[in-house]
Amino acid sequence: MRSLRSPGAGRARATRTAAAVLSLATAALLVGCASADPTTDSGGSPAAKDFKQAEQKEGSQITVWADSTRLPSVQAYQKAHPDTKMKIVTYDGGADGSTYLQSKVQLFDRTGKGWPDVVFGSPTDVTWASQPTKPGAQPFAAPLDDKLVPQETLDGFAKGSLTPCEFNGHTYCLRNDIAQVVLWYNKPLMDKWGYQVPATWEEYEALGRKVGKEHPGHLVGSVGDTNSHESYFWSTKCPAYQLTEPDKLRSNLSDKNCTRTAKLLDNLIDAKAVTTKGFFSQGFAKDSGNKVLMAYGPSWYGQYLFKTAFKVPSKTMAVAPPLKWAGESTASTGNVGGGVWMVSSHSNNLKASTDLATWLTTSDENQTAAPTYPAYTKAAQAWLKNPANSSYFAGDVSEVFQSAADAVWTGWSNTRFPDATAWSSAVLPKLTEGKSLTSVLPDWQKEISNEAKADGYQVTNE
Repeated sequence: MRSLRSPGAGRARATRTAAAVLSLATAALLVGCASADPTTDSGGSPAAKDFKQAEQKEGSQITVWADSTRLPSVQAYQKAHPDTKMKIVTYDGGADGSTYLQSKVQLFDRTGKGWPDVVFGSPTDVTWASQPTKPGAQPFAAPLDDKLVPQETLDGFAKGSLTPCEFNGHTYCLRNDIAQVVLWYNKPLMDKWGYQVPATWEEYEALGRKVGKEHPGHLVGSVGDTNSHESYFWSTKCPAYQLTEPDKLRSNLSDKNCTRTAKLLDNLIDAKAVTTKGFFSQGFAKDSGNKVLMAYGPSWYGQYLFKTAFKVPSKTMAVAPPLKWAGESTASTGNVGGGVWMVSSHSNNLKASTDLATWLTTSDENQTAAPTYPAYTKAAQAWLKNPANSSYFAGDVSEVFQSAADAVWTGWSNTRFPDATAWSSAVLPKLTEGKSLTSVLPDWQKEISNEAKADGYQVTNE
């Protein structure tokens, strides 16, 4: 989650008290980066031509930068590997769009020293860490697929979860956790009222309208949080942030997938079944937390929204698969969080650094007790078997979580700027004023374009 986005960042945006939950919910950074066509060497394989290993010093100390949520995991590794010399530094981990790491790396590039060996960060950090910070400089992040991490290990991550790590044909990070979007619902109330769990967006809208009439005050969703667009518009494959090349962004909110999503939500807002107040807004948990019949949101909602913030009793909340439009054979979904681990290309001990990053992301020993859903498939299976991660729910969440993890749409790209700012500045205030989502799509489009151009992207709206 971007810090929530790793509810982590404790993520884990989930890896927390209600405040931790809130920061979590705001801290998990986006997934989904379009890869450019790779350059290749004479052998036909992608060439990381800028990667030149520093002099390797076996057994030398490695410096690790981690956020406070991931700190216990790093300490656990150190305890389990006493022969590995480590210096551990706690920092914000890239939460809430922080540029601290980038600024420090730029300084280290100028001075030629100081780089940490392993860092926890957000997918947004990878956009610059995989590229030189100045002409002639080596990208900060090492290409892990270049003889550092076995391909078999990389293939073990959930489908598409490493997409934010991939640039120019190489993989520059390992995904710590993901926050796949699913449909949450209050099972006792659904059973009591005789409602069927929707499988399509059309059924979701119809049920929401019915709830608005038959049980006023109850809700089937919210569009008022800074990451609500990731749950809805990402899941419906709206091309708001779609890289066609590393420096070219397609953002087309007039696309059918955007307009029909906005219209559906407008209808549910009008029916008072979807609120424009954020689930994490001040006072919402106290005033309306027990009125949420359904919610379309990330996997960490269970523990951090319903259990921690809303205080919903155990055996109440259940999950259903991501929704699809009628006539579609398969569903896609969005992602609201998830952090990454990067290894420095300047490290003098790549062996120890890579081993740490791999252990943190793939080992059952670490991930079974992680705060949020692991991106590595086998570790996720172990995580689901941990009663602490599953006993709260009304039924087994394993199948839904696992299938949704492989269904995150990779067409919503990771960019050098966070996607939350345009939604927060151009959309949320106008929804509060009573304007429709449909009417503010052009404003959202303009703000995305302005931010992208300011960050050096060529933008097309077609």
